[in-house]
Amino acid sequence: MNFNEAPSSAIDTPIDTPSQALSTEQRNAQMLEQARLLVVDDSKMMRMGISRSLRQIGVQQIEEAANGRLALQRLQDEAFDLMLLDVEMPEMTGLEVLEQMQQNPKLKGFPVIVISGGQDIEDVVRCIEMGADDYLPKPFSQVLLKARLTSSIEKKRLRDMELLRRQQLQAQHEQLEKEQEKTESLLLNILPRSVSQRLKAGEKRIADAHPEVSVLFADLVGFTQLSKGLSAERLVEILDQIFSDFDAIVGAAGVEKIKTIGDCYMLVGGVPEPRPDHAVAVVQAGFDMLNAMSRINQQHGTQLQIRVGVNSGPVVAGVIGMHKFTYDLWGNTVNVASRMESTGTPGRVHVSPSTAQHLGQHFALEPRGSVSVKGIGEIETFFVNPPASAGVRP
Repeated sequence: MNFNEAPSSAIDTPIDTPSQALSTEQRNAQMLEQARLLVVDDSKMMRMGISRSLRQIGVQQIEEAANGRLALQRLQDEAFDLMLLDVEMPEMTGLEVLEQMQQNPKLKGFPVIVISGGQDIEDVVRCIEMGADDYLPKPFSQVLLKARLTSSIEKKRLRDMELLRRQQLQAQHEQLEKEQEKTESLLLNILPRSVSQRLKAGEKRIADAHPEVSVLFADLVGFTQLSKGLSAERLVEILDQIFSDFDAIVGAAGVEKIKTIGDCYMLVGGVPEPRPDHAVAVVQAGFDMLNAMSRINQQHGTQLQIRVGVNSGPVVAGVIGMHKFTYDLWGNTVNVASRMESTGTPGRVHVSPSTAQHLGQHFALEPRGSVSVKGIGEIETFFVNPPASAGVRP
């Protein structure tokens, strides 16, 4: 413990309050009574004499050290309000003690009154330059001793109050930063980072047109039936693991999760930041989700599957609502993607013609045949066969 970390009772106890104003004399007497002092002198007789003088002016808590090294150790380990330090000591001079204190962040600035019986004023000046608060010549008068002590203790009290104020401000600042980090984390759980930054910058309405994106829907097959035989805790545990694994896949792929709706998962590539390989990235994420389901089935002894549907095209993306707002996508591209999922086959990635055109040589396509899409009519769709390394077989 040191004086910077834990002010002693002389500082910790209020000196006066609005309800009980004290006179200057009363306040000084209270300060001296509550202060804890360290007397450092190589002469036992001198220490006894100084301690006696201190008690005569009202100081009650007095500790002694026979040399500078012991004094430094006690200052390091205990809480004091002031040190009376002899300048002329054989083992370590008062000046050397002050030099050591200047090099120690815990002791630098601690109030010290140097005591000297010598006539060399240059030593006294050097002590003041090294951080001593004041100087008392031997022998010293009671009046002068009391005045110097009350002045130094009062300065320490004010320094401790300022230190406490700074610590409180720092703690408040750190707490504010933690709250801001929590807010940022919550926003990033709801919104893409760039959209979150726009909202924090004061943008009121966020709506952007994206000409080329790929939207994926993945729906759990058989989950409703499975849920009938599971407890609520077990049901949520499995669903949480599935969607948490999907979240990790989304993060690794650099695509964006939009939302979950019951046991359906929606993501998009190319939003909010455009990317030319949006279809490839989204389809690969779909295969990764199929692989994740295989692992989860093995772990839990289940036989769940997912249907994956993907469509590419233009969308409008934006933030809606005032409370519990959400980032969402709109447009026929989203509707067709949902239709690709609902008309797909469990364990397969089902894509529209527009997505198929974007895949190029990255994946092998297997014609599915025609599928009826509301508002569009019949379209020719495809299953995507994964690369051999993907580990998923049609």
